[in-house]
Amino acid sequence: MKLIMQVLLFALLLAAAPLLQAAEAVTSVPNVELDRYLGKWYEIGRLPMYWQRKCVSDTTAEYGKGEDGKITVTNRCLHEDHKPDVVTGSAVVVPNSGNAQLKVTFFWPISGNYWVIGLDRDYRWALVGTPNRKYLWLLSRTPVLTQADTDAALQIAHREGYDMSEWIVTPHSQP
Repeated sequence: MKLIMQVLLFALLLAAAPLLQAAEAVTSVPNVELDRYLGKWYEIGRLPMYWQRKCVSDTTAEYGKGEDGKITVTNRCLHEDHKPDVVTGSAVVVPNSGNAQLKVTFFWPISGNYWVIGLDRDYRWALVGTPNRKYLWLLSRTPVLTQADTDAALQIAHREGYDMSEWIVTPHSQP
């Protein structure tokens, strides 16, 4: 009986393989100049994420140079009761990604793939997503992003196949 179950499972995996390969891969930008990317970013919007479920406003991400060669990542937000939430982690660049793909760790040993899939040529905004299309963030150097820039970034998200039906716009108390 155990052998039959293994054969059936193997057959199911073989049958599903073409479906798994059919999905187009998410494309990151070809290159990110890390020194330009480092610094403070304001979250303009995002797809829902468990770790941000209590964040209602003033969400930021700050990237810096760590002493160990890693990138430091500090995320901040405010909860509904205006209490701040701060989490610090680290990131490493995925080799041969042009610095556009990061492995970010907030709670060791768990790491996540954060890919820059859209980037303004002047580094005014960045679109960061996961290759499984589950999570997505639109970041800006300022708390407000023009509608034209927002539309340009979200067109990339649509082109890359992200489901934007649950998009959350992030308010900021400082305009």
